Amino acid sequence: MRTEQFKKKLEAEKAKLESEMGTVGRRNLAVPNDWEPIPTEAGTESDLADQADVVMNRESNNAILADLEARYDTILSALERITKRTYGKCEVCGKEIGEARLAADPAATTCVEHL
Repeated sequence: MRTEQFKKKLEAEKAKLESEMGTVGRRNLAVPNDWEPIPTEAGTESDLADQADVVMNRESNNAILADLEARYDTILSALERITKRTYGKCEVCGKEIGEARLAADPAATTCVEHL
């Protein structure tokens, strides 16, 4: 298996996700590999519509960050499996995950039979 090639893809995706998460969040210094939304000041706007916009933007950023962080966690898990030499094995049956599946999703945890 071309583990080194998949590792490079995973590291590139990790860097991209960190960059994207940095636009709507920041690292949580109290919890390693955790991100938190960037705080916003709601209530300082004089117009109720402006206040609503701030709240909507904050909620949208929270949802975006949650989605990005979920993918980030799967990437970290895949990189950890590479380190532990368990990468490319189906977590259900233990068989090798096909290279085509890993090429499509290098963080895949199951073979095509167990999607």
